[in-house]
Amino acid sequence: MIEQLKSTLQDLADEGKAKIMMRFFKTGKGEYGEGDIFFGISVPNQRLIAKEFYQQVSLNDIKNLLSSDIHEYRLTALLMLVLKYEKSKDELVRKEIIDFYLAQTSQINNWDLVDTSCYKILGHYCFHQKREELLFELADSEDLWEKRIAIVSTMYFIKQKSFSIVPEIVLKNLNHSHDLMHKANGWMLREMGKMNEEKLIEFLDEYTLQMPRTTLRYALEKIDPILKDYYMKLK
Repeated sequence: MIEQLKSTLQDLADEGKAKIMMRFFKTGKGEYGEGDIFFGISVPNQRLIAKEFYQQVSLNDIKNLLSSDIHEYRLTALLMLVLKYEKSKDELVRKEIIDFYLAQTSQINNWDLVDTSCYKILGHYCFHQKREELLFELADSEDLWEKRIAIVSTMYFIKQKSFSIVPEIVLKNLNHSHDLMHKANGWMLREMGKMNEEKLIEFLDEYTLQMPRTTLRYALEKIDPILKDYYMKLK
């Protein structure tokens, strides 16, 4: 089954798109995606394949895909894992998927892999099982991708109109050295502000001067233009 899935993905390979994607996802020497190999397959096509195969593959099969240097194998694996989690009503099965996900973070190692999977799996679990400490542990990790998993997982909390965890996780890595964390922090602040502008204003009033400019710019994208101008001028 796993070889059939791989073959289906390979049939969709597009060399021209692959070259573009390898530049976009920074796969050059010393860049954050160094070593990643792309087939050049669109995400919608990967979603279709994931939907076709997710019931037939095991967690071992998904681990096999995640161990690959081929980016689309890893993304399709995570799309299938999300479907397995969402479709299961068995809490023991969901807990097994959570344990598996946390054990595979070294392979969830690019921003699209994180953003596509973490809040739908880990964010959902931490919210409903009241396991927020898992996100704080990841936020304290030395690994960039685990830190990004922590903050982007709060998207699920935001969708549930639960905002208190968002500033706490943002502050864990507010001045991280990597731009990908600046963007993720600003993104979650922006999403919080879309749901509750007052909460965003509270954060901005206290931390604007400490925020990287990229984080601030992302956080302000949907705010009133007059307020946006005010906070940008503070920087």
